[in-house]
Amino acid sequence: MAVPKRKTSKSKIRMRKRSHSKPFVATSTCPQCGAPTQPHRVCLACGTYKGRQVLTIAAEE
Repeated sequence: MAVPKRKTSKSKIRMRKRSHSKPFVATSTCPQCGAPTQPHRVCLACGTYKGRQVLTIAAEE
């Protein structure tokens, strides 16, 4: 069975654990309603994309 010759340093451990983190999700504000949305995606709050109404969002009552 393989046994490490040296103790793994803190920096090596942290470099390895860094890749396990979740990726950062970029957000921007919708120009129509101001809700946070992902860039180049339809706004799920108002249903617009590039100034056009794409989705019909039912109003919550």
